[in-house]
Amino acid sequence: MKKKNRWLIMLDKLNMTIEEQTGRIDKAIVEEFADFSRSQIQQWLKDGFVTVNGEVVKSNYKVKAGDEIEIIRQAPVELKIEAEDIPLEIVYEDDDVVVVNKPQGMVVHPSAGHASGTMVNALLFHIKNLSSINDVVRPGIVHRIDKDTSGLLMVAKNDEAHESLSKQLKDKTVVRRYVALVHGEIPHEKGTVDAPIGRSKINRQSQAVIEGGKPAVTHFKVLEKFEDFTLIECQLETGRTHQIRVHMQYIKYPIAGDPLYGPRKTLPGTGQYLHAKSLGFVHPKTGEELYFEADLPENFQEILKTLNK
Repeated sequence: MKKKNRWLIMLDKLNMTIEEQTGRIDKAIVEEFADFSRSQIQQWLKDGFVTVNGEVVKSNYKVKAGDEIEIIRQAPVELKIEAEDIPLEIVYEDDDVVVVNKPQGMVVHPSAGHASGTMVNALLFHIKNLSSINDVVRPGIVHRIDKDTSGLLMVAKNDEAHESLSKQLKDKTVVRRYVALVHGEIPHEKGTVDAPIGRSKINRQSQAVIEGGKPAVTHFKVLEKFEDFTLIECQLETGRTHQIRVHMQYIKYPIAGDPLYGPRKTLPGTGQYLHAKSLGFVHPKTGEELYFEADLPENFQEILKTLNK
């Protein structure tokens, strides 16, 4: 089994241990940690903020198994995360877990471009306790969905629950089913896309199916066919960034409304017609199997009615 590089993330320092050969150091870092751009890593290398085994290296350095990489980052801009009285649809809540139905258009957690109005800001208002594993910017956040993808997310209220849910994601035991409207009429009733995903070499803001990318598997089945469109259900076996969007584009059935991976302005609305409809996991404390479903948002239902006509 292919080993993964190990990361320890801190506020101003990041340590990485290479456990296998991964080529240039800038490429190795950026492919493993998608929140950084390659140009940002190259600038840090140029400024001497990156060392390998205690020595400053250039961006063309080829990493080797056993290399200890350390990045001393400049102090990040401090984000003041405030609780905000934003409506939030809480599907389920107990002392350990919260399940939220996130609306389309809402960012999951604050970032430099989204300091407020996020799901985390809303959670801080509605929920008393959240896990601390993912620092002050992402309290309770176990997994994410894109801003313009709607649907179900599980949130941890304490660190023990967070560790359990994260392990279930890693072990691929969490049930995650999505409903998507895609361009084209898929001729068969079901299929599987097994294609590795990594950062695109053409557009660094997007992901793509690339050689040497991380393993990614998406299963899908056809729910309904329309003229020039197909409604499908997708089940994730892995959870790569933009996985369903990338895989459906790869097999030439891009998701309708997707501004990054599909034709633009073919249907009314903003953002992709992709909804995280089903979520199932084992309760971290009781061991009970929990399963939830969320109806398609109104704009999604309306576009299906229009296509039916």
